[in-house]
Amino acid sequence: MLVIINYGLGNLASVLNMVRKVGGNASVSSDPNEILSATKLILPGVGSFDYGVSQLHSLGLISVIQEMASKGTPTLGLCLGMQLLAKRSEEGQLDGLGFIDAEIRRFSFNSNSTFHIPHVGWNHVSVVKENPLIPNDGSEQRFYFTHSYHAVCSNEADVLAMTEYGYPFCSAYSRDNIFGVQFHPEKSHRFGKALIKRFLEL
Repeated sequence: MLVIINYGLGNLASVLNMVRKVGGNASVSSDPNEILSATKLILPGVGSFDYGVSQLHSLGLISVIQEMASKGTPTLGLCLGMQLLAKRSEEGQLDGLGFIDAEIRRFSFNSNSTFHIPHVGWNHVSVVKENPLIPNDGSEQRFYFTHSYHAVCSNEADVLAMTEYGYPFCSAYSRDNIFGVQFHPEKSHRFGKALIKRFLEL
């Protein structure tokens, strides 16, 4: 059973609806025992980094997610959920889950730039390595974004996809069974449906 982790942040109903649209079964839960019995995990999220980490701590879910990841359970972070998989963020002081050696940094543009923060709307994603979630065949891949911070990976091998917004940034990363996407698959129509379906098929 896929479990969508409920820690008080994220478009839980939208993610659950997308899973069901592609024929998957899922539950939304903050119960450690239910999460520990999952075959796959999705960590959604909208909001600030430290608040997200604090919510996971208050619910006793940090060690639960770490245990599941160490067992090889496929885990997918969405938007803030992706950022929480990293080590740290400029947005806060607390440590992230640390599955990906990355720092989350705020977009930085010159004062005369035409690019605004946050980055909101549809944008293209360019896949840079073979992976099970997004085809690396040159086909169009467009997803919906809304964020002010993005990941900077220490290890280039962790970068799964890049996107241009003023400059190239990492819009998806992965290492072993851990996956994170900065965009919202649950709001990305056929592209998001395809990604979620592939995750369910892992």
